[in-house]
Amino acid sequence: MEQYEPDRLSPAQVAAMRRSFRNGRAALSRRSLLRASAGGALAVGGLGALSGCGIPAAGKTQGGVSAEDHSAKEKTINFSNWTEYMDVDDSGKHHPTLDAFNKRTGISVKYTEDINDNVEFFGKIKPQLAAGQDTGRDLIVVTDWLAARLIRFGWVQKLNASNLPHAYANLSAQFRSPDWDPGRAYSYPWQGISTVIAFNKKALNGIEVKSVSDLLDNPKLKGRVGFLSEMRDSMGMTLLDMGKDPAKFTDDDFDAAIARLQKAVDKGQIRRFTGNDYTSDLTKGDLAACVAWAGDVVQLKADSPDVDFIIPDSGYLTSTDNMLIPNKARHKTNAEQLMDYYYEPGPAAQLAAYINYVCPVDGVKDELAKIDESAADNPLIIPDKAMAAKSHAFRSLTQKEETAYEEKFAKLTGA
Repeated sequence: MEQYEPDRLSPAQVAAMRRSFRNGRAALSRRSLLRASAGGALAVGGLGALSGCGIPAAGKTQGGVSAEDHSAKEKTINFSNWTEYMDVDDSGKHHPTLDAFNKRTGISVKYTEDINDNVEFFGKIKPQLAAGQDTGRDLIVVTDWLAARLIRFGWVQKLNASNLPHAYANLSAQFRSPDWDPGRAYSYPWQGISTVIAFNKKALNGIEVKSVSDLLDNPKLKGRVGFLSEMRDSMGMTLLDMGKDPAKFTDDDFDAAIARLQKAVDKGQIRRFTGNDYTSDLTKGDLAACVAWAGDVVQLKADSPDVDFIIPDSGYLTSTDNMLIPNKARHKTNAEQLMDYYYEPGPAAQLAAYINYVCPVDGVKDELAKIDESAADNPLIIPDKAMAAKSHAFRSLTQKEETAYEEKFAKLTGA
């Protein structure tokens, strides 16, 4: 495991994170179109915590560091998750899947929606993790790049596969072996987030859009095309369109993709780079087509018959929000039981029906159809084999690469 050293963020990285706070993936909703950001002083505090000093280094701490596991005597789990990322009953006071887990196992779940964005949450838990202390949480959900960082620093526990039979058997192939956690030794996906091309049929008025090249090159779409302000999403989709694998690209490949987008910016093809505020422009038809997040598209399609999506032949980008058990967690075995529970088709279907993100569980379609047939047939929630085969992940970046790439992307977008 890599020794922890306080991260130093370049101005471009700070700008990218602030964009994410305002309206990027950190602003994605789990049920509506708003995922609350930390904002204001809290957001600034999160950034400061990510780059500040005064936190002791983790030394030679390795992954898998735990306190004594109290699961057998203490039938409880402290679970931290994002807002609007769990099924809720009509009263708004109960989570049916968590209640069913408690009834079956006798384990109560203290469920807290205290993750508003990755950077701010990292700032919350970093002091304890760096000092080798309990965070007070047995299970957390963070996006893949932060999961990779926590694993790299040795701050999360290696999972006991014997407690995860359903997760091991039912994890979809496209999520099985990310480069930051090969074989899922430390993490399992909570949900997937896909990046696709969305369009407004009325605004297109017969213009065909099948690829990123169509967005960038068709003069009939000049000034009516949108790309995302999140670097990995826009660059990953562009790399795919150029025949490059986002999991294996080089610096030269990245520079070529930047140049391709810059050409489109210079000629006015791209209207703007946006967070999920593109949803309003797309619905109104100000944007005819754009790079978009599937979770938004599911909601937009339900409300607007003109909005639809395509998966380019070159593929699409998928990231994940992931469950991990922090070092020193008191209830590791209990947490693993809950992780495994959400890989059973029944609970997984209940969750997918409510939050409408990419379900990482194989064999859930029939169960989901009993709840919501349209959701079961929606490839943005349950990817079919053809769609899953087109899924690609953006590779892990070194600190040096992260700084360089964000600076180049910030220059492109004018951020």
